Amino acid sequence: MEKALLGRTGLQVTKLGFGAMEIRGPRVWNGRPVADEDSERILNAVLDAGINFIDTAYDYGRSEELIGKYISHRRNEYFLATKCGCTLVDKGDHDDTPHVWTRDNLLHNIDTSLRRMKTDYVDLLQLHGPTVEQTEEGGLIDVLREIQASGKVRWIGISSYLPHLPAYMDTGAFDTFQIPYSALEREHENLIAKAGKGGAGIIIRGGVGQGEPGAGRGAEDRWSVWEAAKLDELLEEGESRTGFLLRFTLSHPQLSTTIVGTKNPEHLNENLRFAGKGALAPDVYEEAKRRLDQAGRKPL
Repeated sequence: MEKALLGRTGLQVTKLGFGAMEIRGPRVWNGRPVADEDSERILNAVLDAGINFIDTAYDYGRSEELIGKYISHRRNEYFLATKCGCTLVDKGDHDDTPHVWTRDNLLHNIDTSLRRMKTDYVDLLQLHGPTVEQTEEGGLIDVLREIQASGKVRWIGISSYLPHLPAYMDTGAFDTFQIPYSALEREHENLIAKAGKGGAGIIIRGGVGQGEPGAGRGAEDRWSVWEAAKLDELLEEGESRTGFLLRFTLSHPQLSTTIVGTKNPEHLNENLRFAGKGALAPDVYEEAKRRLDQAGRKPL
């Protein structure tokens, strides 16, 4: 499993990470039901495959609980990242997830997350998508540093996107940035390069375009870009579209890891197979970007 440096943290993380949102269960964001034994199987399969970076969040339903239940005994085999600023509010048949950007809630988040995951520290604590104004009003960077000083987290980061990313990058406060990116969603491509060159670790989410055609939010628009760019012509024999997307994401020179979630061991094995091929050949990568530029999907 190929590894890369997670920026200034010094952590050597596998370029293919695991996003644990898929085991959240049905109560949050219309998640799919997942049996406990299936969660146990996929989490252990991830570690057995050598993946050493797992990303979750306080508001990912049962995700943290299941991590604690099924792989806390293997804690020395993986780096653990979670997110804060979250709540879970019982609405009867589902849970709402409003954010609360206060010191008290961040402190509650980390203590609850540690208890759920049966660990006394996480390697990375990330703010979960606040605006710049919310971060400033809540003094959230100072709260993260307070939590870091307590020993409950080793490094601090943020999960964010435009238009907020440039201001967050300018603070120099964050050890990592989690950013959405794929061949079909290239808006952040140049910002990823800037943040990585500045010494931050780069965690990519959405790196396989949120699945095959018809899957995920905005899927029709994303896959129309694929068609317009005629990317099928660049596929190797036996290579799927999502396999190509994963390898395109892995080709970004500043990527540290891309978190890909699944509850299906067969999908995990497919991701492992294509990640094992590594980055696209340089000429294929450049041609794919050229075609995407022409199709109107350029970085901002």
